[in-house]
Amino acid sequence: MPGQIGILIADLFDEQEFIYPFYRVQEAGFAVTVIGSHAEHTYRSKAGFPKTSDAAAVGFEAATLDGLIVPGGFAPDYMRRDGAMLSLVAAVDDAAKPLGAICHAGWVLISAGVAKGRQLTGYSSTRDDLVNAGASYSDERVVTDGNLVTAQHYVDLPGFTAAFLGLVR
Repeated sequence: MPGQIGILIADLFDEQEFIYPFYRVQEAGFAVTVIGSHAEHTYRSKAGFPKTSDAAAVGFEAATLDGLIVPGGFAPDYMRRDGAMLSLVAAVDDAAKPLGAICHAGWVLISAGVAKGRQLTGYSSTRDDLVNAGASYSDERVVTDGNLVTAQHYVDLPGFTAAFLGLVR
């Protein structure tokens, strides 16, 4: 039976940072559950690409997931204001399950309380936020720290996805 990977979604998500891992984890044999603030709600990417969530973060059990990915774009600014999403991110991290964050998704890690003491990377404009939250910022394109994989940019998606899948397997 294949495992299940969650991908968070909110308006103004980066379509590349959502679509690439969405299909790559399926190619690796995992089911994907798209998790938003609301179930069966259509969210729009920065370019207007629509994607409908499968489930709401409220009440979603981290135990049902084998890993969780947080794409970037402007969506992390909405995600970090959603207590249920932050609780899910923290629960996945507490369970030491693979947790991936791309580009601006470091903001979600900060707000979920999982950045402190970790070595992370992210889009260059998030450096100060990550450091001020107690993380050690790395200029590497993709960084793995325990169960956590972070990437700077959508151009880093091949390395990010390979590292994330390496943790899930």
